[in-house]
Amino acid sequence: MPLARSLSVTSLSGLEEWDEEFDLEDAVLFEIAWEVANKVGGIYTVIQTKARLTSEEWGENYFLVGPYVESNVRTQVELIEPTNPALRRTIDKMNSSGCKVYFGRWLIEGSPYVVLIDIAFTAWSLDSWKSELWELCSIGVPWFDREANDAVLFGFLTAWLLGEFAAQCEQPAHIVAHFHEWLAGLGLVLCRQRQLPVATIFTTHATLLGRYLCAGNVDFYNNLAEFNVDKEAGDRQIYHRYCIERAAAHCAHVFTTVSQITAIEAEHLLKRKPDIVTPNGLNVKKFSAMHEFQNLHAQSKSRIQEFVRGHFYGHLDFNLDKCLFLFIAGRYEFSNKGADIFLEALARLNYLLRVNHSDVTVIAFFIMPARTNNFNVETLKGQAVRKQLWDTAQTVKERFGKKLYESLLVGQLPDVSKMLDKEDFTIMKRAIFATQRQCQPPICTHNMLEDSSDPILNCVRRIGLFNSSADRVKIIFHPEFLSSTSPLLPMDYEEFVRGCHLGVFPSYYEPWGYTPAECTVMGIPSISTNLSGFGCFMEEHIADPTAYGIYILDRRCRGVDESCNQLTSFLFQFCKQSRRQRIIQRNRTERLSDLLDWKYLGRYYIAARHMALAKAFPDTFIYEPQDTTAGFRYPRPASVPPSPALSRHSSPHHSEAEDNEDDERYDEDLEAEKDKVNIRQPYTSKREASCEKAHIAILCIKSQKEHLFFLSFSLVPHMM
Repeated sequence: MPLARSLSVTSLSGLEEWDEEFDLEDAVLFEIAWEVANKVGGIYTVIQTKARLTSEEWGENYFLVGPYVESNVRTQVELIEPTNPALRRTIDKMNSSGCKVYFGRWLIEGSPYVVLIDIAFTAWSLDSWKSELWELCSIGVPWFDREANDAVLFGFLTAWLLGEFAAQCEQPAHIVAHFHEWLAGLGLVLCRQRQLPVATIFTTHATLLGRYLCAGNVDFYNNLAEFNVDKEAGDRQIYHRYCIERAAAHCAHVFTTVSQITAIEAEHLLKRKPDIVTPNGLNVKKFSAMHEFQNLHAQSKSRIQEFVRGHFYGHLDFNLDKCLFLFIAGRYEFSNKGADIFLEALARLNYLLRVNHSDVTVIAFFIMPARTNNFNVETLKGQAVRKQLWDTAQTVKERFGKKLYESLLVGQLPDVSKMLDKEDFTIMKRAIFATQRQCQPPICTHNMLEDSSDPILNCVRRIGLFNSSADRVKIIFHPEFLSSTSPLLPMDYEEFVRGCHLGVFPSYYEPWGYTPAECTVMGIPSISTNLSGFGCFMEEHIADPTAYGIYILDRRCRGVDESCNQLTSFLFQFCKQSRRQRIIQRNRTERLSDLLDWKYLGRYYIAARHMALAKAFPDTFIYEPQDTTAGFRYPRPASVPPSPALSRHSSPHHSEAEDNEDDERYDEDLEAEKDKVNIRQPYTSKREASCEKAHIAILCIKSQKEHLFFLSFSLVPHMM
């Protein structure tokens, strides 16, 4: 489903149109990935969200290729007969030769065609194909590596499909095959070895060796040029996987990665510099209402507050209106995803909030799937107690309302002291006694199978954050994907993110980073690092990311302790923001959505495909590289720091009412108009630029007059 955002004056215009057209009438695109209609990780999101844009470009000549997984097909795919005659003959020929190939429409936005291959049906060919792989490429795959065995089956079947399709075409077709990750990469190697008329692209979303090395707590980025890649891969028993990945990268006509940081990594580990960087985008749906995302934030936040009321029953001694919800989510890689540094920073933040006598409470959620056997009984009990208290309150309210109604009917003012009788007090006392608990609120919402060795729980034990009353930082570990059908926290991931105040992703190894990107589209500030693809992308395109709610943590040039101190500083400064400041910052964060939309980022994939066609079919296609980065560095917003608080009154008294007047005087439309002009590409004509500046000048004068009027009006009572 597309992530929604607002369509208003706050939308950033000025993204340059990329005028590049290829005649794709006789070209066919196959996009091959293990995660087509098969959710495993982030590549599923890439394929799913990009499908609509690619379908619009290629029409009936776009086909996704993936593995057949019956449980997924039953809920996500509509099986139909192939519409392309050559593809229909191809599938019939393969099915008659001992394969099982299915064709259908993937029921997502864009409804792309999918070709699904049942690898289990041809498992009998595994040994012979392994022998052929050894003879052709000298790559030996051990029998015990099931994932690599699947990659061999999928690769040979994919190459078979592409070769058969090329043979079945009545006229020579221009075929583009885009392979994602090493699991699909073997098909590319076989296509080149068999000299098939196919333009090939290989995209690595994260190098195998890089992920393993970072998980082993090595100083990865400062020693990239010094690793003995063959030895490191062999020591980790992934040498055969590494060889498949490296062969695919070298055999491809065009090699791409998802970020500049991964491009540097691939150059050293895979020994080939990527031809182009293809950042990952999102399919952004725009609202018609201007600040609808702010309303959605308030609605989702109230649902999280209900969960918190139940989780902390008996210890709810903090103000939920001054409670900030932070979260980290993703694959459970304790060090790679930065959960270790996040926990350490939370311990330091807890100390700072306590010594500064802050009334802010921070609740940090860890949404990382792990092995569990059931929900924690104490956690379920908390939600039951919360519901019981709500039912009790509703019962007393109805009794009170009935007595009040009867009193008013006879024309008498009610005697408040008699409105609640002994039975009402008894019901309420029993409810209060039910909220008493002898233990602290639980850290983990589930029963962990490996509690004693779990990295997060062990770190919590070390730093001593046990959700006690004295702590200003509370921790909730939810080792399961979020779902609206959950009896504990019935919210989808998107709803949960919208209800939080800050996403924290201090990753050490993050080739792209969909989690902070999703936060940005939903108007939620986030913390990323300069070792993640998303963080580097934002640093490249935004002059002052922090002003837009994108905090970039330095983990490249600093030690762990220094990075932890910087993260603590980010968190502490965020906790000191007022509600108004956070609202303004969310507005700014949401403005960056256009930068992450596939309508903009999809052009890089278009360029990669055109580059591959030109390399594979030089007599038909010509590709001229274009500079896609000029004019896209966003300036600082019109009012800095993130909360413009320069209009403080000169009177000695500063009341809450005056804060409300500040809220009224803040003109989001005016500030967005200023940013809109600043963000225009440098190719705007002088006449257009002067008209824009004149328009902004008029708005500024109007705003200043209104400000002076409000200021003089507010000072009148103090002068009297």
